[in-house]
Amino acid sequence: WRPPFVPIFKSVTHLPPVAGMLLSLGALWSITDRLHGEDAPKLKMPESLKRIDTAGCLFFMGILMAVSAMQEAGVLKSLSEFLATLVSSDALLATVIGAASAVIDNVPLVAAAMGMYGLDVRLPDSEFWDLIAYCAGTGGSMLVIGSAAGIAYMGLEKVNFGWYLKQLSPSAAAGYLAGVGTLVLQSKLFGAAAVATAAAGTAAAVANSGVLF
Repeated sequence: WRPPFVPIFKSVTHLPPVAGMLLSLGALWSITDRLHGEDAPKLKMPESLKRIDTAGCLFFMGILMAVSAMQEAGVLKSLSEFLATLVSSDALLATVIGAASAVIDNVPLVAAAMGMYGLDVRLPDSEFWDLIAYCAGTGGSMLVIGSAAGIAYMGLEKVNFGWYLKQLSPSAAAGYLAGVGTLVLQSKLFGAAAVATAAAGTAAAVANSGVLF
């Protein structure tokens, strides 16, 4: 058993986990350069990095660092307080955040939501997080630019934004709102556990579906 480095690093330094990951990468890079020198380039870190999606990793790390910076600056708290003056219901708030994912990528959107509403405000087993998982995962379907799959669909099928907006956006929006209504109804009838199960099932179905993005 080895103690996990990143959680310990975060608790000691109070820096975001991504900083610990970058520190680990830098340390491993330095060690492999020191051990292997110029004699075994295939055993060094640059060769290993060629086999991973570096651009994707940097994208996610950049998002997490940007969200952490906004959280430390108090921007997310101010935004959450502003939204609280406009929206009082958790279900409506999650619906609005999900609708925003049709324009904004859902990864930074969910990361921002986690920064805006900490676990001291929304408990880990709160139905709010289940609704966020559903809404952010499926809200991007309402516009073709709302997800990476939608962008790929535009390239493969040669469809444009206007065609998708007229032909598919109304159906996607109706399905999105129907899903929110179903989750809220399940919560009223059966409790938060039913919402968690339904949201997880919906997210898995969307991930494996070729219809919704």
